[in-house]
Amino acid sequence: MIYKVYFQEKLTEVPVRERTNTLYIKGNTEGEVRLKLKDRHYNIEYIQPLDGAYLDYEQQNENYKVLEI
Repeated sequence: MIYKVYFQEKLTEVPVRERTNTLYIKGNTEGEVRLKLKDRHYNIEYIQPLDGAYLDYEQQNENYKVLEI
């Protein structure tokens, strides 16, 4: 499954919408995604599973690239 991760670059950074970054990553569960990103020290705000029409919509985004760790 593909997950969309909303995050801040630094663990100490307060979540602010204007500075929130996103990435797409493959994983079987949300927990697995968190483990894959653990060494990057991101302040993860939210992890959203993507499927169906929402996944199709996200794939049309020019910044859509799936991170495979």
